[in-house]
Amino acid sequence: MLENLEDTINKRCLIALSYFSVDDQPLKQTLLAGTVKSVDKEMGITLSLDVEGDNKTAQAIDDKKERPEFILPANLSCWFKAPKGTFSTSNPKIKIENPDFLVTWDIYQTKKPENETQEKEQQWWEWHPRTAAPQVN
Repeated sequence: MLENLEDTINKRCLIALSYFSVDDQPLKQTLLAGTVKSVDKEMGITLSLDVEGDNKTAQAIDDKKERPEFILPANLSCWFKAPKGTFSTSNPKIKIENPDFLVTWDIYQTKKPENETQEKEQQWWEWHPRTAAPQVN
């Protein structure tokens, strides 16, 4: 198990996110792939996400290509060593081969939007690490 945030830098990850409503109803699940770019105890773990057309091996990523970033909370309790293999993401054109880690989070809506405008503009979410190791088939 990881002990230091710095141990995640340049590691390749498959990130599983499960979103739930205020009523604990499942809303959606998303699988992302990316490489840890930077870490900060306050700001979290910043990943550079894979995009279509990437080489999906563990080789160095081309930093010249503009990539979306995604920030995870700075909590390592839900980081698990990944088994060897090729994994699909939510985008069928993006796969990750032999990631270093599987990362799993449950994300809960903390209050219902009062109206349709609020639902589109701002929502509040609470992140919960899923600390049980994921089952990979």
